[in-house]
Amino acid sequence: MDMVSALSDIFGIRPQEKEGKFEISYGALERLTIWACGGNKSLCVETTSRSDVPDAVILDTNRRFREYLERVTGYTARERVKLAKKQVVGE
Repeated sequence: MDMVSALSDIFGIRPQEKEGKFEISYGALERLTIWACGGNKSLCVETTSRSDVPDAVILDTNRRFREYLERVTGYTARERVKLAKKQVVGE
């Protein structure tokens, strides 16, 4: 599944496109922006969170965000952390 249709599927919101970037607002996310970067081989994500929402909304938003990242990258949260550590260390 591509990164844009996954947003609609998981968050139930059609993203707005702005200059090649796709943006939604959902639950505890005031803004979630995604775009292809690194020669279209990587997913770039930028978020702005809300702090004035109930815990249940935060938990739901986090669950959906993790599901989104796993679906579009193919990696679980644990695997993404491991890959990020490798990139920082330069292995």
